[in-house]
Amino acid sequence: MSEKTFPLDRAELEEIAKRYPTPFHIYDERGIVENARRIKAAFSIFPGYREHFAVKALPNPYILKILAAGGFGADCSSYAELLLAEMAGMKGEDLMFTSNETPAGEYRAAKKMGAVINLDDISHIEFLEKSAGLPELVSLRYNPGPLKEGNAIIGRPEEAKYGLTREQIIEGFGLLKAKGVRRFALHTMVASNELSIPYHIETARMLFGLAVEIRNKAGVRLEFVNLGGGVGIPYRPGEAAVDYGVLAAGIQRAYDEIIKSAALDPLGIRTEWGRVITGPYGWLVTRAIHKKEIYRNYIGLDSCMADLMRPALYGAYHHITVPGKENETETYDVVGSLCENNDKFAVRRRLPKIDTAAAGGPGDFVVIHDTGAHGRAMGFNYNGKLRCGELLLRQDGSIAQIRRPETTEDYFATLDPAGLKDFTI
Repeated sequence: MSEKTFPLDRAELEEIAKRYPTPFHIYDERGIVENARRIKAAFSIFPGYREHFAVKALPNPYILKILAAGGFGADCSSYAELLLAEMAGMKGEDLMFTSNETPAGEYRAAKKMGAVINLDDISHIEFLEKSAGLPELVSLRYNPGPLKEGNAIIGRPEEAKYGLTREQIIEGFGLLKAKGVRRFALHTMVASNELSIPYHIETARMLFGLAVEIRNKAGVRLEFVNLGGGVGIPYRPGEAAVDYGVLAAGIQRAYDEIIKSAALDPLGIRTEWGRVITGPYGWLVTRAIHKKEIYRNYIGLDSCMADLMRPALYGAYHHITVPGKENETETYDVVGSLCENNDKFAVRRRLPKIDTAAAGGPGDFVVIHDTGAHGRAMGFNYNGKLRCGELLLRQDGSIAQIRRPETTEDYFATLDPAGLKDFTI
């Protein structure tokens, strides 16, 4: 069962905050590296295994460079994400380009970079051919519809905008083969933040069975299948993390039963995990600045949902701790300053008594856990809020700033002040 820890104490935070004022996201390099090694060790039973980190989870080239050094590639959904991965030294087929409703220019860029292009619709075969030309290797994304249950975050597959139907998959591979494509891959993504190991094993089993059907009906032998992402993390204390070894062993049993029996061995295995790799090793560090007592007791932070929108968007739980304090004697709604009533990090949460800056001191630090994925990445500028920066706790204990906080100059940078002077009504 998971325990919620934080690698720094209050005194260390005070020293960091002198140089890098709150709020900020901070990531633990050692934790990320050791976690990546555990994943690679567990899946080393598949000689062709490769992980393509989902850049959308934590789009920072410093983090990508750490993962590249560990042998990971990247899964990108836009041109900007391709560039971030390239900045980190990932090249060619280290990159998978999995996007939807994709502009022609982004397909051209992905092909020029040598990325594995993962098509989201059967009509995109012709679109890619006309806009960029078909590469040697093409992947198709499968949507199983009612054959597979989704989950609360990603929804039901038959209601999702992603992927090809089973019939379209067979037709699509046949069409690609007829057009001269020589290498083929299959991909799916049917869940998000799913902790059930049997669920992920069943996804692999589904793709292995489809690989056999593709060979039999389309005459195409796949080079690899990408099992997608969706492996969850234990956001709540006491939840069990996914055991990588158990998961890999279960996938291997399905592989032996289906792929080896159909004489399709070897078949490469790939994943596009994001959250499970970096999520538990990031924290949003903020300070309590106000306390409000009306129908409920509120603690107001110097951060807001511009820095972490998952609780507002999904009703997601993020654990909260107060460094230096342990006794949970109070009940608070923990909120930000955005002009939206769902700008809440926690509702009726039992926490220690929190001192605020409004009371005369600096205010307690409030640490929001598990923000290493889909935290800073989902930030926005509503209300003119400026997104906070990102720090990295290096393995030697030093602190590096890997993204500075936004400034008002950044916010106004896309305006044309010269044109405004000449603008009349």
